Amino acid sequence: ERYLGRLYRDLGLSRKEFLALGRQNPDDDAEPFCMTVLAMRLSAHLNAVSRLHEPVSRRIWGGVWPHVPLDEYPLSHVTNGIHVRSWISRDLDELFDLYLGEDWVERAGEAAVWQGVEHIPPVELWRAYERRRERLVAFARRRLRGQLQARGATESDLSRADEALNPDVLTIGFARRFVSYKRGTLLLRDPDRLAALLNDPHRPVQIIYAGKAHPRDDAGKELIREIVHLARQERFMNRIVFLENYDMEVARYMVQGVDVWLNTPRRGLEASGTSGMKAAANGVLNLSVLDGWWDEAYRPEIGWAIGGGEEDGHEADRDEVESHALYDLLEKEVVPMFYERGSDHLPRRWIARMKRAMTTLCPTFNTHRMVREYAERF
Repeated sequence: ERYLGRLYRDLGLSRKEFLALGRQNPDDDAEPFCMTVLAMRLSAHLNAVSRLHEPVSRRIWGGVWPHVPLDEYPLSHVTNGIHVRSWISRDLDELFDLYLGEDWVERAGEAAVWQGVEHIPPVELWRAYERRRERLVAFARRRLRGQLQARGATESDLSRADEALNPDVLTIGFARRFVSYKRGTLLLRDPDRLAALLNDPHRPVQIIYAGKAHPRDDAGKELIREIVHLARQERFMNRIVFLENYDMEVARYMVQGVDVWLNTPRRGLEASGTSGMKAAANGVLNLSVLDGWWDEAYRPEIGWAIGGGEEDGHEADRDEVESHALYDLLEKEVVPMFYERGSDHLPRRWIARMKRAMTTLCPTFNTHRMVREYAERF
């Protein structure tokens, strides 16, 4: 009454008629008023934000159209995209100007433009990439030191922060809002296997976590506590770092500087996701569950998929299976490829995969394509 009473009276509606617009069952006076249902009833067009999100949305909101067959719901999809230049590193921006043409920004939705990535000499691309990883490590050390100072850490702890991570080591990034379905600790389920992976003397690995939990989400806060607790163990010291106060600055450093972008949601719960797109625009390779945008983007030659898109079975069983699949991928494919170097010390197979990922993903998963699709279809 306080906020919408005048509105529905001006529209010539009774209170009951207005509330019915926000209920899946208009005749159920006990059903809570839902802003999403209101928007769906009053919109000319409805769209999900990825291909997979469309059937998921049909299942969730089927009650809005109870007498309409599932495949005839007035719902389609437009997959999200990112503004490429807002997220790529300065080094990469300069390489794109040189090899894609200075007008690539205006033509970012054209596949032909991105073929120019193939002309970037591997040594130039890799040197730019190593500089970005070095900047990320330096930034992470500063943030970590600040976090410790705020908690009154000892001088010896502060000194260790200055030695955290290594700019020459394969770096995995995981940065997002911490909620249970995103499974931020999937990689931590077998600490002994993880320790062996991270501390391999010839092919070491390090992980940077960043994110926040909603103040009222105790389960999300518990995930963060678990990561921080593990990172303090001696065997994970300097190999696992958690960056607090996740914001756009942290996000930029991470999507520009890590080697692998990890995403582990339970399939069907990630509507789209855009952080992996931002990473891909920087040549970072995605290692993700087939959910959200990655379900339609994934090809074996551009990244890695955890599992095969299964949705059946008990959650705990799926977590166990996909955790093992994640370890297997890292041990047998990701890590060996990164450290496979030729006489010029370049990981040429890795660089080739970086280039294929950019030429495949960048023309599609950007705002040029997304806005054009909205304009043409809706």
